[in-house]
Amino acid sequence: MTTADVHSGTYAKRRGELEVYFDRTAVDGWKKLVTDEKVSRIRQTVREGRDAMRATMLSYLPDDLTGWRVLDAGCGSGVATFELARRGADVVGVDLSEQMIGFARERLAEIERYRPFEARVTFEAGDMLADRGRFDAVFAMDSLIHYRTEDAVSAIAKLAGRTDRKLVFTVAPRTAMLAAMHAVGQLFPRGDRSPGIEPVAPRRLADLLLARPDMTDWRVGQTHRVARGFYISQAMEVMR
Repeated sequence: MTTADVHSGTYAKRRGELEVYFDRTAVDGWKKLVTDEKVSRIRQTVREGRDAMRATMLSYLPDDLTGWRVLDAGCGSGVATFELARRGADVVGVDLSEQMIGFARERLAEIERYRPFEARVTFEAGDMLADRGRFDAVFAMDSLIHYRTEDAVSAIAKLAGRTDRKLVFTVAPRTAMLAAMHAVGQLFPRGDRSPGIEPVAPRRLADLLLARPDMTDWRVGQTHRVARGFYISQAMEVMR
């Protein structure tokens, strides 16, 4: 039995929780983060952190992606999707939330600077691990941070099996602040909780990933942590 088989149940359970949360509870809040609309001070730090992280992850990929096919796994409103397409890639943006996918499609059609890329962008609602053919690269910003280390490792390996060049993704690094936030979140009534992040040790995740027999031709590349107020995330890359 493979690691993916062992942990498929816990991955599926968390995926279902995320789908409900982002599609029914939090979609309006996430939409605001990609606009110029005024938000609370806490959300502003999240906006700034996500902008910095997106720029960091995009810097791990070539400026010219002509001829590349890229999966934006957990694309949300499509901000990174559009930049990848602007660089010349054919991009498939996938998100669990049908509402966020609808919002991304609206932005693609309505925002003038995105229209030249329309032919190179496809948006789909669904599981990021579903088989959509082969890709040159996978871009997964903050889409794995809700899963346990073992499930994240299995997910990355599954994506790597369909990727020819590079995966760029984030994890929630195990820090004292994140551990405290996670603990406080468990005190709220179950119905009021958002799906919590799962802090991991990046080095342990990398070791577990490269120890898999299906990852022997991969190596770990750059890593960088972004911390802006209530946003903490760590970018990582693995490549052939």
